[in-house]
Amino acid sequence: MVTVELKGVHTVKVKGKVYYYAWRGGPRINAEPGTPAFQKAYAEALESIRVPDESSFSALITFYKRSDDYKKLADSTKKNWSGWLDRIDAHFGSLRIKNFDRPDQIRPRIRKWRANYAATPRAADYGMQVLSRVLSYAVDPLAKIGMNPCEGIGRLYSANRAAIIWEAPEMEQVLAACSAEAKLAVRLAALTGLRAGDLFRLAWSHVGENAITMTTGKSRHQREVVVPVYGELRELLDAIPKHSPVVLTNSRKRPWTVNGFASVFIKAKTDAKLDERDLHFHDLRGTAATKFYKAGLDKRVIAEILGWEEEHVDRIIRRYVGRNAATEAIIRKLDEARARTEAVKPSVKPHEKGSA
Repeated sequence: MVTVELKGVHTVKVKGKVYYYAWRGGPRINAEPGTPAFQKAYAEALESIRVPDESSFSALITFYKRSDDYKKLADSTKKNWSGWLDRIDAHFGSLRIKNFDRPDQIRPRIRKWRANYAATPRAADYGMQVLSRVLSYAVDPLAKIGMNPCEGIGRLYSANRAAIIWEAPEMEQVLAACSAEAKLAVRLAALTGLRAGDLFRLAWSHVGENAITMTTGKSRHQREVVVPVYGELRELLDAIPKHSPVVLTNSRKRPWTVNGFASVFIKAKTDAKLDERDLHFHDLRGTAATKFYKAGLDKRVIAEILGWEEEHVDRIIRRYVGRNAATEAIIRKLDEARARTEAVKPSVKPHEKGSA
């Protein structure tokens, strides 16, 4: 085998192992030096830092990949977006950036590109999301175009999963197929409505006497969620063993990772024979909405906790809680209000029998 010397390759030795990087501070090359795989990875790394004609859309994608905005994305998001950025580059890369500043001309081309993926509407919308983000970056901070031409183009996938929940029979099936540790995670998700990323980093320090208070990952920790600790939730928290500063742990008493739990949950769903049901772990947030309502929380408060529109919460309540249960909740609140009123009324002594 002929070994080609590649200038600039940076090597790092750690505990007897040698790691190779395209350059100091550059991407790691996961291949053996001298192999075709190594040379290919090295060439791709170099290609990634070459900026094409700065007036082309390809250059815009290169700039975006180097931006702090892109680097801040979760690794899983970057992995998903990378393929879409390549597809977008292949289709639009040769166009001039200024062409995207003419909405009446470029929007038909964008719609035509999206039509290539119309058979899978969710994928088509995901591709549009990536394209829109690149164009938003072109607007601000690059100031290459005046507006994002993707704005105003509707989504193909219209299903609203906010109105989907795990009902009692389905919960029983999946819980029966879960390990003891996974069962706690499913139950806690159904009682708190926390997104998976927040659920699995929930620490005991976030759990107060009356509420769970934590910042949300989706908001990049700019928004705080406050989940009241109602009776059923308190009982579950009291039952969870404290193996770690993090509330939920796996069978090794270590915190779950989102991906690690996802594989366990998918298997449990298969074992429970629920594969054909269009239910996701994320849909436990809808289940939590019904729990919150039955616990006496106002719909507006529920919407704030879940980050939904109030009409979504109302749709869930009307669909799953049922008219009778909703009426009972209203009566319960009225009774509680009446009890509070009577508690502050001054006592009145009854007239003695036979008095004038």
